[in-house]
Amino acid sequence: MHISVLLKESTEGLALAEGKTVFEGTVGLGGHSRALCEMIGKSGFFIGTDADQESLAIAEERLKDLPCKKLFACDNFRNIDAVLAKAGVEKVDAILLDIGLSNRQLDVVPRGFSFMRDEPLLMTFRSEGDGLTAREIVNEWAEESIADIIYGYGEERFARRIAKGIVEARKDKPIETSGQLAEIVKKCVPKFGFSKINPATKTFQALRIAVNDELGALREGIAKGFEHLAPEGRMAIISFHSLEDRIVKEFFRQKANEGVATLVTKKPIVPSDSEVKENPKSRSSKLRILIKK
Repeated sequence: MHISVLLKESTEGLALAEGKTVFEGTVGLGGHSRALCEMIGKSGFFIGTDADQESLAIAEERLKDLPCKKLFACDNFRNIDAVLAKAGVEKVDAILLDIGLSNRQLDVVPRGFSFMRDEPLLMTFRSEGDGLTAREIVNEWAEESIADIIYGYGEERFARRIAKGIVEARKDKPIETSGQLAEIVKKCVPKFGFSKINPATKTFQALRIAVNDELGALREGIAKGFEHLAPEGRMAIISFHSLEDRIVKEFFRQKANEGVATLVTKKPIVPSDSEVKENPKSRSSKLRILIKK
């Protein structure tokens, strides 16, 4: 079951009213989208993007009973400028970016996101098409490059050891599935290095970020989004790990220091104990909100 993270805090934090225009990046299965559409009413305009066509179709079906004007685009939110241009919109009143995987992508879509199952090692958000995959990285990239990714994007202290293990393993046979990769990583991480999380967690996170250029997309999406935000408009961003949150925090702080924005959240909003208990995957989420002057 898909549970939207920080749903009440993020949607209410945007302070939307009837007739407003809102952009949502990473629509997922439409949990936040539904709340936003209900807030803007029949005279409002909802514009949503997702790189996953299947998720987008599910969200569109779930929102079809709501009367607001809706536009769904299969695209990355980094292209917000192009999406808004096609929609004939110059400025929006609110932007919500949820920088995370949906439960569907982890539990249903067989693209290798999860180390708990044996799936094709893709890790792509897009439903289909060409482009970089995790399989290409682990089988074709140099050991040093793999180590740099795992350390830089996963903040994994055993990155060098894991990269060496990957390169050694691929000499015997190609690494084709998430299950194969998880076993390789587990063997490379010493028992004393195990924590409460699975030893493959940081490596899988790093590869996913690299495959989808998630940090580049976030930087580009925030900057473009702020340009298309109307005066007094609000931007809310939900991130799920420290690298993402650092980018958001620094951008928001920069805009506040420039005097062009006001921080609604001096410190990030985090999920309540009850939300974490209901949805353990929300535990690392952080929400930051700003208002454009």
